[in-house]
Amino acid sequence: MVHPAQAQKVQHLAAGDLAMPPSRYVQSENKRPTAGSMAVTAIIPTIDMNLLTDAAATTAADEEATKLRSALQSWGLFAVTGHGMPESFLDEILSATRNFFHLPPAAKEKYSNVVAGAVAGNGNEKSFQAEGYGIDRIDTDEQILDWCDRLYLQVQPESNRQLKFWPPELHELLEEYTLRSEHVFRRLLAAVARNLGFNSEFFADKIGDNVSTYARFTYYPPCPQPELVYGLKPHTDNSVLTILLLDNRVGGLQILRDGRWLDIPVLTDGELLVIAGDEIEIMSNGVFMAPVHRVVASDRERISVVMFYQPEPEKVLAPSEELVGKERPAMYKRIEAKVFGDGVWDAFAAGERTIDFLKVKVEQQEERGTLDGSYSVGTRY
Repeated sequence: MVHPAQAQKVQHLAAGDLAMPPSRYVQSENKRPTAGSMAVTAIIPTIDMNLLTDAAATTAADEEATKLRSALQSWGLFAVTGHGMPESFLDEILSATRNFFHLPPAAKEKYSNVVAGAVAGNGNEKSFQAEGYGIDRIDTDEQILDWCDRLYLQVQPESNRQLKFWPPELHELLEEYTLRSEHVFRRLLAAVARNLGFNSEFFADKIGDNVSTYARFTYYPPCPQPELVYGLKPHTDNSVLTILLLDNRVGGLQILRDGRWLDIPVLTDGELLVIAGDEIEIMSNGVFMAPVHRVVASDRERISVVMFYQPEPEKVLAPSEELVGKERPAMYKRIEAKVFGDGVWDAFAAGERTIDFLKVKVEQQEERGTLDGSYSVGTRY
């Protein structure tokens, strides 16, 4: 059964004459984005992929590899240049995304993630399903909702695509972006493997050739009192790596580092942002950490396009044997990628890391805390 509020779009609410957000979106005082010290803008690492993946063993390539390892260990994210996608192409994707969310409500409802019972095999009841246009899943009356709408699509493997949810305005661009961004993902994954002293296919072999790839187009409407809400609640990503194409006009993404929220700067000149996900944290046995991040709302609209790269469902997530030893025992239990992925929506709705929600960490290891500020990149076992 679908929660009654599942059909309410934030964009429609924001278009009304609101003095403040409805109570379903308002965070308790201690969880509001302005609680504690004000965020400052982070100076995040930038990796030039042309240097990083240079076949020649040059000093510049070595320096870029060192920067990559430092970025993954101390930040869990970095900006990338030299990825091969023209700025004009990325601008076109952002523009098409904005245009989709500006369509009349009836035009967008054709792609709704609330489906009729006949489609869901659920009698006369309607059901929520992950793909499609709408808001994230609502489980309870008490759940505080995020100030955003989204279009969520599986783009790879191609055989798993549900094209009925693909708007024509985005279809051709998404096809091309899927191919280009996966090339970026594979190059980065190979570089991460080499950085640990392994061959280029070390992690690629563990996730498979037919990775599950999901695209999330997110629209954050203007908010009358943005300090009261989350655009997107604190979380880590269900991915090996995540590639983000961020709004080049309005910021809002923040990372939790050493107990403090830092603003990720607005990226321009065709830069992409890459974030380490839960899966690379598990496979690297905690050498690389998935950072907790969130999105704060604004009095201006904001959009983003995010690509999540996940292992084939039948693969097993586990610390790589080569990274386990007496000085660094296994920090995570073995778990099937499908089981991990199936737990993501439950964990996200509950405001927990999937790793913690599914109790993937080895019990003897010290708990790192919840997502409200007690855990940050920089924390180590």
